[in-house]
Amino acid sequence: MTDINKKETLAQSALGAELDDQELSTLAERLNIVPLGADEDLVREGDDRHTLFILAEGRLNVWKTVGAAEEVVYQMRAGECAGTRAFVDGSPRKAGLRAEGAAKVLTLEPSDFEALIDTHPRVVYKVMRSIFRITHGNLMRMNLESAEMRNYLLRTGGRY
Repeated sequence: MTDINKKETLAQSALGAELDDQELSTLAERLNIVPLGADEDLVREGDDRHTLFILAEGRLNVWKTVGAAEEVVYQMRAGECAGTRAFVDGSPRKAGLRAEGAAKVLTLEPSDFEALIDTHPRVVYKVMRSIFRITHGNLMRMNLESAEMRNYLLRTGGRY
């Protein structure tokens, strides 16, 4: 994989969708890049790390412990964000993130983001709006999947 342009990657992500050019530059300066190898964990379920993640290249599997096994519950694609809840409320990770193959991830630490409150409040506002939209989209996807599963199990509301 080649080096990535943080600003361009941010612009193509759900997090940077409504940021203008200068705002993208301001936020990109605070991002770090984490390269991952195949099957390498970025974060584990239960970790107390509050970092926000933006997948720049590759794929990340979102996994949870179910009984004694780890199960993949979602596969992230480039431009998607993870860790919004832990980033905002500081709670432990509810799921782990593991690279499927080689991947690169942009990271944003809460302290780096909070440092923008006084100097760039509009950037903070727009990012928080994006985090709300990302979280809301995830909730709607999960609700739809739950309804489809319920319909499948009860054999109602669909052609099964």
